[in-house]
Amino acid sequence: MIFKYKGIDHLGKKVNAKIEASSLVEAKTKLKAQNIIYTNIEENSVSFFSNIKFNTKYKIQPKELSILSRELSMYIRSGITIVSALKIIQTHYEDNKKIKLFLTTVSTHLDEGKNFYTALETQSIIELPEFFKHSIKVSEDSGILDEVLMELSRFLKEQDDINKEIKSAFAYPTFMIIISLLMISFMLSFVVPQITGIFENNHQTLPTPTIVVVALGDFFNQNFTKILAFIFIAVTGFMFMMKQSKKFAYIVHKILLKLPMFGIIIQKSELARFAYIASLLTHSGVPFVQTVNLSANILDNLVLKDIFIQASKKVVEGKHLSSALNTSNIKIDNAFIQAIALGEETSQLQNVLTNISELYFEENRDKISTLLTLLEPSLMLFVGGSIGFIVAAMLLPIFSMSIN
Repeated sequence: MIFKYKGIDHLGKKVNAKIEASSLVEAKTKLKAQNIIYTNIEENSVSFFSNIKFNTKYKIQPKELSILSRELSMYIRSGITIVSALKIIQTHYEDNKKIKLFLTTVSTHLDEGKNFYTALETQSIIELPEFFKHSIKVSEDSGILDEVLMELSRFLKEQDDINKEIKSAFAYPTFMIIISLLMISFMLSFVVPQITGIFENNHQTLPTPTIVVVALGDFFNQNFTKILAFIFIAVTGFMFMMKQSKKFAYIVHKILLKLPMFGIIIQKSELARFAYIASLLTHSGVPFVQTVNLSANILDNLVLKDIFIQASKKVVEGKHLSSALNTSNIKIDNAFIQAIALGEETSQLQNVLTNISELYFEENRDKISTLLTLLEPSLMLFVGGSIGFIVAAMLLPIFSMSIN
């Protein structure tokens, strides 16, 4: 439960904030422990619609979590305690109420005697990735918390950078596709019907390209609203099914893996993410079976996620990960399996996983760059060809009329 309160802190400053507690009595006890004299405290009530929206945990962005991890790591390396570090970091998030409440709640749990992992697990403000929490748990016990936090920060930042690169790279092609489709739709729906009236009045025999364009123009003109409604319903329905039906999403992800070039990019991107997290968890001291399971759960592609989860079960039975992956129905990149096998034989799995992730991330950047290099002229050719065909089809009868 979240309680909002007003009061005065130990420095005599007025405070107006929120605190997490299981009951009003516990909230008052926590405020007393923080030397805050409250003048008003009540449960943070929300409307029905707000409750629907905010009842779930806040999903922190990778960039935000990366910055938090890096700051905390730097303070711990400087010899500052976690509690003091969290209180310092709180001052950086005066404008972000969710993260400030999260840091305050964790600090309170630490003051109560809980360790850092338990404090993160207990709080109900922010949804943290499982691999993040388990890395904290093991590294805290091993005394390498600052190192692991810095590694987590690097990974999260790299993932954020990669996502930004992909979005930026596909922004121009997506813009071109939308504009070209809008232009073609506009010409077929509004321009072509205006010109076809001239041909109808002259009772002229039309060339085949013109007949095709006129038919498309009539179709778009008569069904323009229906087409837009169909596209909207189709896109909305697809997004809904992807979120609500795991079976539907699994089929879509399986199809994506089989697409030429795109399938390779998707698979290598997922394998790179798996390898990086597995390397990080191994370095943190997480048992290998648990490492495979946790690393599998960060994958977005349900097909690959299922393969690695099933593989983790076989590892429990005593099999090597490379052997378990080799028997899967979906073909995993052979170079990945061989590298894993080499790491298992030489007991250098952590280093091998790190190298694989770096290699695959780099390969994907090159592939995406090549794809975009080919895609841009193809789109220009598509746009120019489509509009050119429509214009030529409209001009052919006009040329015939002028000749006659």
